Amino acid sequence: MGWLNWLFAPRIDHRGWSTPSEASRIFLVVTLVLVGWWSWQSSSENLVMWVAITLLISTPILSIGWYLLSLVAKNRDVQLLTPKVKTALESKGRLPNQFKNP
Repeated sequence: MGWLNWLFAPRIDHRGWSTPSEASRIFLVVTLVLVGWWSWQSSSENLVMWVAITLLISTPILSIGWYLLSLVAKNRDVQLLTPKVKTALESKGRLPNQFKNP
């Protein structure tokens, strides 16, 4: 698995649900840190205004960014969230065919 697939492929959790990719998780943290840093200076160090500005500005940035990341991940094969997910999905009979041994 190449680093692009690792970064952009959706993850499957222990229930068989698709969860965000690593790129989406990294994008969330980076966006909140950068917008939080910027809004702290704009809010005159008022904690309530800082939270409000951070949420107000980061929400549309995250929505647009996650949409663009979903377009990149659209044709990629799913990956398991952790190695232990395979045993949980096997016991429930929900393991995707790409992870089954031939």
